[in-house]
Formats: sequence, structure tokens, C-alpha cells
Amino acid sequence: MSESSERLLSRTSKGVQAPAMLVLEDGTTFVGRSCGAAGEVAGEVCFNTSMVGYLEILTDPSYAGQIITMTYPQIGNYGICDEDAQRSRIHAKGMVVRDMCATPSNWRSTRSLPDMLRAEGVVCIEGIDTRALVRHIRDHGAMMGVLSTEDMDASSLAVKAKAAPSLVGRNLVSDASDAASASCAVPDAHAFAQAPIARVHRSVVAYDCGVKDSILENLIRSGCDVTCVAWDTPAEEVLAMHPDGVFLSNGPGDPDAVRTTFEEAARLMGRVPLFGICLGHQMMGLASGAEAEKLKYGHRGGNHPVQNLLTGRVEITAQNHGFGIVFESLGPIIAEESGGFADHVDDLREWIARGVAPVVRNERFGRIRLTHVNLNDGTLEGIQFLDVPAFCVQYHPEASPGPTDAHYLFTAFMRLMDGDHDPLRIDIADDRLAGWRFGGEAHA
Repeated sequence: MSESSERLLSRTSKGVQAPAMLVLEDGTTFVGRSCGAAGEVAGEVCFNTSMVGYLEILTDPSYAGQIITMTYPQIGNYGICDEDAQRSRIHAKGMVVRDMCATPSNWRSTRSLPDMLRAEGVVCIEGIDTRALVRHIRDHGAMMGVLSTEDMDASSLAVKAKAAPSLVGRNLVSDASDAASASCAVPDAHAFAQAPIARVHRSVVAYDCGVKDSILENLIRSGCDVTCVAWDTPAEEVLAMHPDGVFLSNGPGDPDAVRTTFEEAARLMGRVPLFGICLGHQMMGLASGAEAEKLKYGHRGGNHPVQNLLTGRVEITAQNHGFGIVFESLGPIIAEESGGFADHVDDLREWIARGVAPVVRNERFGRIRLTHVNLNDGTLEGIQFLDVPAFCVQYHPEASPGPTDAHYLFTAFMRLMDGDHDPLRIDIADDRLAGWRFGGEAHA
């Protein structure tokens, strides 16, 4: 940075900043300024397309092992609202932004994002071309990177990035799961925006694979008494609690490495209603004998379109995952229940064009129906088990951050526990505002 630039910065709220560097494993280098803690971290470099929700994103345990790039140019402008954090600490390894706001303005804010990053020892870089970084990842796929304020030698950082352990094959859930600290209560701080909780009439055991507190809050608001258990809790211990349903949560990393959870999920299938999201969706898929695949650069953000094949409705969804279940690996198509079509397709959007929600025959759990498809790339977003009470989706329905289109999935889980055999046929227009206050009125 030139002397004149430093002189100008010294007179702003940012002040003079130390240099920082991000280098990917293929040697691609970005030079910027530090706006978080000093230090050096390695992780998988990913990007999130949400315009808001940086606190929820940083504290989402699903980001363990990753360096998050925010595609929206200015981050931090509304500060930190501690009640919106998803867990008690930041789980991301590092952060990349175009422009960091050091002086937020928000009546709920208690401190700035840079102050939080420094307090928790999280390295963050600003002032780089985040558009170029995101396009590089989209073109070349997810890759490891090193973010540093200590080593400004690009060649040295490239060597470190190449040597950094990949997310593939690593069980990050064992560290992210902390059932004892999970919040199974509704915060009073959200009372200004949300209606009182529904009457409790169902008990649910939630497997904490790195669950977000807002997901548990939505279960509670729907009328559930929630008990959290660790990711490796035996199925027999869960069944001994006599729950009305079991929830499998989101979480970080490679689903194939979380064998204990999907083996226990397999033991629960057919014995109690199950609902899974994100990693929980992958756990139910693997429990069924399906294959998981690493996506080229994953889905992360609050603006991903997904179509419900049962209702035809398109939901704008919040997503955060780098792996997915291969629909074809669940079993062969049952032609008589799939509009007469007997063959799998490479792009699941073809089923949308046909107006069909195909059904496969699974060796372990009978018939499984494709219910949700990603409209951006045609990948699997949701399935329903027709012969056992269970369904799951790949995305996050709790809107923290993100839209409320998928809130109906909590309603569907309640219906499933009430004995409804077709719980997903809900019009999102009737459900998406459930429990929110607007102008002092609550929407039921």
C-alpha cells in the first residue's frame, strides 16, 4: 500500500491495516488487508451468496474446516446481534470479504464484526476482488487455501495449501456436535418479530451433528418438546426416550465419514418418524445404501431455487453443503409409480418437465419418492420414504439466514408424527408466514 493510501486510511474508521494474503492450492493469489485477527489458517475456500446473515453463517457449525467468501460486497454494516448467533462460537476457519464495515448502525447491534473476529481469533481479509475468486472456484471447483497475515510469500502459502488436509474423508461432526450446549429454548430477544410458541404436543429427539439453534427453535415453535443428543448416540437409547419423532440435523464435512450416525439412523427407520435436513438428509440417504458425491463447488446461500414435485411450488431456499446424495443409487425406478418411465435421468430437472415425482425401489426401506429438485443444477434436494414414516431435504428450512418459503417442512414433520402418510403436500403460500409478527399481528 502506498504512503498516501495509508495516510488516507489512518483518518477513517478502518485505520491503517496490516497486509493479508489468500493463496489457493493451485497457486492463485489474492493480496488484501487484514480486518480480523492476526494469524494463519488453512481450509476449503467456499462462497456464500447471501446478502445478509454473516453472523449466522459464521456461527453455523456446518462451516467447520472452511474459509467463507461472501459474494455481497459490503459485510458488517449492521454489526453483531448476539441473539442471532447459531452457536456460542464461530466455527468457520476464516473469512473473505470485499469491503468490511467497521462502524455498524443497528439498534440491536452490540459490537462490530471486526471486533468479534478479533475477539475469537478468526482471520479475515478484505480488499480483494471477490468476484474473481468466486468465478475461479466455479470454474475449477472447490479447493484448499491458506489465509495469512504472517507469511506474505505466495509460493510458501501455495505449498501449505497443497499440504492441507481435504474435507473428504474427515469426520468434522465429532467436533461440531455439542448437544449439552445446544439451545432448546426460544430466545426472548426475538419476541418483537415472532408470535408465542405453539402448544407442545409432540416430543422430539434431535441428533446434534452441528445443529443450528434456530432449527431447534423452529421445532419448538411448531409444538415440539426437544431433547438434543450427541451425533453418535445409539438408536436404542433414543428409542428408550419414547419420542414421537427423531430429527437428524445439519453438520459439516464428508457424510461418508460420519458412519456411526447413518448406521444409527438405519436402526431408527421404520420404528419412529424421521425428519432430516442437510447432513441429516445425507445420513438418511446413506442409511438407505445410497452413494454420496462431492459437488464441484457446493450450494451455499439464501437464494437457491428448489421445486417441490408434489405441489409444483418453487421455494427460494437457504443452503450450505458441499456433498449430495445420488438419486440413482437409491434403487431402480418403479415405472408404474413414475408415469410409466423406467429409466433414471442424468439431470433431475427432466422429471419436472415430465410432471412426475418418480419412485424407486430401495432394497432396505421399500419405495422412496423424489420430492424436491434443485433448479440451478438438477441435483437431488429432497426424498420421501413411502413405506416408513420419514422424509428429508438437502437445504435449511429455518430461515436463519434466508427466506421463509420452506417453513412448511416443520409443519410437515408435525403431520408425519400425527400419522399423515402424505405430509409434504402443503402450499407454501399458506405456511411461509406462520409464527411471524407484522405490525403487531401474529400470523398463525
